[in-house]
Amino acid sequence: MANLLVRGIDDALVQSLREQAAAHGRSAEAEHRAILSQALRRVKRKSLAEVLMAMPNVGEDADFERVGDSTQAANVFG
Repeated sequence: MANLLVRGIDDALVQSLREQAAAHGRSAEAEHRAILSQALRRVKRKSLAEVLMAMPNVGEDADFERVGDSTQAANVFG
């Protein structure tokens, strides 16, 4: 396994890490690993393009045409 060294961390941040680690009953190093793991192993969100490409083909383009500002618009819901 690799080691990670982070320099220039604010003392207050280090203290918060220690306090959070104590609250969770683990070492500061174990808490740091847990925080990194949680932050970096999240499920990556799909881009809008990926979502759109995954949509099934459910009809013809004409099925989804907008109703213009005509008398048809008044009868859209009934």
